[in-house]
Amino acid sequence: MANAQVILKEKIEGLGAEADVVKVRAGYARNFLIPQGKAYEASRSNLRHVEALKAARARREAEEVLVFQDLAGKISKLKPKFTLSTGGQGGKAFGSVTSMDIHKELENNGIIIDRHAIELEKPIKKSGATEVTIRLHPEVITTITISVDAGDSEKKA
Repeated sequence: MANAQVILKEKIEGLGAEADVVKVRAGYARNFLIPQGKAYEASRSNLRHVEALKAARARREAEEVLVFQDLAGKISKLKPKFTLSTGGQGGKAFGSVTSMDIHKELENNGIIIDRHAIELEKPIKKSGATEVTIRLHPEVITTITISVDAGDSEKKA
């Protein structure tokens, strides 16, 4: 199989970041990456420009970290509250609070993040306060405290 080396112009999920020199299949480079303007051919002259690309990447990543740190500060100040209906003698909760519910609550507060950044191992089914980790960037991680109240679904007479 023929491989080719290319220099990435931008971050490509699963392949690399800007200014990375990666080895890919020749057809992928020839038919997609280079025509779409996502990569340069890794020739001697282009390899000389890698330092300029790395400097641009460092500036962009520093700006991203600052933006995500600001966002992390806003997220950590929020205290979202959810209500789960309960019933029966054991007070078992019906439903749960999922990462999608947390994502919607953050959007309602004007914070737009990737839903997959919310690290919730399993849905929250118990009442009380629970801390949830949100990974905004590999270098920026924050936590948010979720309050879950158990609402009664039975009417007491």
